[in-house]
Amino acid sequence: MEEVRKVSEAFSRMVGLGRGWKVSRVEFSESDKAYHVHVARTSRAALRCPECGARVPGYDTVLRKWRHLDACEHQLYLVCEVPRVNCAAHGKRMIELPWAEKGSRYTALFETYVIRLLKEASVSAVSRQAGLGWKAVSGLIKRATERGLARRGPEAFRHLMVDETSFRKGHRYVTVVSDGDSGRVLYVGLGRSRESLEAFYRSLSAEQLAAIESVCMDMWPAYIKATQAWVAEAEKKIAFDRFHVAKHLGELLAVGDETLKGSRYQWLTRPEHMNRAQRRAFWRLMRRTTLRTARAWALKEEAAQLWEYLSRAWAQKAWKRWLAWAQRCRLAPVVKVARMIREHLWGILNAIVLNVSNGPAEGINSRIRLVKIRSHGFRSEERFCNAIYFHLGGLDLYPAGVASSN
Repeated sequence: MEEVRKVSEAFSRMVGLGRGWKVSRVEFSESDKAYHVHVARTSRAALRCPECGARVPGYDTVLRKWRHLDACEHQLYLVCEVPRVNCAAHGKRMIELPWAEKGSRYTALFETYVIRLLKEASVSAVSRQAGLGWKAVSGLIKRATERGLARRGPEAFRHLMVDETSFRKGHRYVTVVSDGDSGRVLYVGLGRSRESLEAFYRSLSAEQLAAIESVCMDMWPAYIKATQAWVAEAEKKIAFDRFHVAKHLGELLAVGDETLKGSRYQWLTRPEHMNRAQRRAFWRLMRRTTLRTARAWALKEEAAQLWEYLSRAWAQKAWKRWLAWAQRCRLAPVVKVARMIREHLWGILNAIVLNVSNGPAEGINSRIRLVKIRSHGFRSEERFCNAIYFHLGGLDLYPAGVASSN
């Protein structure tokens, strides 16, 4: 009898039951090769409604089971007849439990263990290590993400970055909004429509919207219209990302000229970033290429210098001079890009004066691609969005009581 008591006490400490509960017996199941630790309530304190905390009478008990941390290389489950109460205001409810959150089939310690594994390894590796199916691991990611998002307070965001990233081939995208100061992902929405970005703005309070000083993005009309509809003085705060402008200019080079085959990197690399051998090879390339390509390259290089201005007036004067040159160059692709830049010059000038760019957002996109690679893709947009929040949202993911152990 004494030996049984000691075993029960040992398992009580192992599973962290807390006051008012005890291990009544421990069984080893040969069928599933797992320990089943049966837990019973010892406290005579009045039962309380988990919703309002009022003292309420007991109604009945329901049998529940939770996966816990493994013991002696075998899976371990807590088993308990959980009391239900009958609250006049909220009806029949199970009482709160110290070892698991409401609605979870896992103890808080087991959820914490899986979350820590997921931060370091792929879903497939965690699935094998923890003995869980992919669906179960995805469910734990979803629970952790929802818990983290619910804990976010009404923070003020000064500089926002808006970008899209592909969920899957075939032009399927999600909209990603991140904080330009901290680099955290704040919002992930399906698609890249006006509605997908407006859903983020709609979630902000009037004070949060008023605190926004800049919104850096590419020249996608849907994002522009959404921001203009929700952010006061948006025409002064929308900043068009220099890297997207440079990308449009870079695409003009090495198009339709066989002599340029394999030289795209040389044309896109800034001369000051080349070593001596690279510069020598580049100038040889310049001498044998057509004047048309050389003009396009010169226009691209000149545009790259225009982001260094501090004054809006001087920057505007320099960009207008560049636009006049571009429109006289008689290169149809350059004229087309120049027309696009002229239409969006106001946002380019904002980016220069506010000194903001989507460079950090491009870094976030690289990390999102790494998440996709580690996960071997995603079956649904919902799982993809949850994974982005989980890894890049800076969320407090852990169950209550163990959150500080992050």
